[in-house]
Amino acid sequence: MTRRPLVAGNWKMHKTASEATRLIQQLAYSYDDAYAGVDVVVCPPFTALRSAQVTLDFDTNSPLRIGAQDVFWEPSGAYTGAISAAMLRDVACSFCIVGHSERRKYFSETDEDVARKAAALTGEGIAPIICCGETIETRESGGTVAFVTAQIEAALALLSASDAEPVVLAYEPVWAIGTGRTPTPEQADEVCAALRDCFRERYGAAAGEAVRILYGGSMNIGNGDAFAAMPNIDGGLVGGASLEAESFMALVKAFS
Repeated sequence: MTRRPLVAGNWKMHKTASEATRLIQQLAYSYDDAYAGVDVVVCPPFTALRSAQVTLDFDTNSPLRIGAQDVFWEPSGAYTGAISAAMLRDVACSFCIVGHSERRKYFSETDEDVARKAAALTGEGIAPIICCGETIETRESGGTVAFVTAQIEAALALLSASDAEPVVLAYEPVWAIGTGRTPTPEQADEVCAALRDCFRERYGAAAGEAVRILYGGSMNIGNGDAFAAMPNIDGGLVGGASLEAESFMALVKAFS
């Protein structure tokens, strides 16, 4: 099976609504047929999602898709500051990142929280991009595969086989995010292969072959081609390099 690559830009807490509009316009202008085989997703902050939707509505030929950076699992209620999956769907989000290490670190997000969020998203037809990743201590102790597969197993706990069809997995070693340090492409592919096996064991051989698995963590123009050449890496969850059109589209091209 040939899996369609996916490259998602996680803008984190960058870009106002007007800045997001400019960047999306630049990305749309940069897009050409060379990228036609790749799904390209931008994940602005909540405050810029509506601007992203309006900008892309005016460019009916743009293949760019919108994703969010987080969600709350309840459909509505007295949850000050929270955003529901239905709200994300209303602004044309087709993807949403869950379980990012920064959410786990700074907002005390647990594996159980990630599972609830993934289930809420699939219930609204939004594909979760489920993140996992180890600390440098875990890697140096040889516990990487056991740790990340446990994270993914927990995140999938509430999803049936049909629910899990749109799920995307993302391996982002904590020690590589924003540091300039990366595992070798072969090391990253080994972990992604283990995640594929985990998905296969839970949902069957066909699902394991079909699931898209991204690598993230200091991916940039200089190393994108090497990661793209790996058999179990189907795209990237890109941080800093997604904040400029030229560098982001260069990574999209690496997977095309």
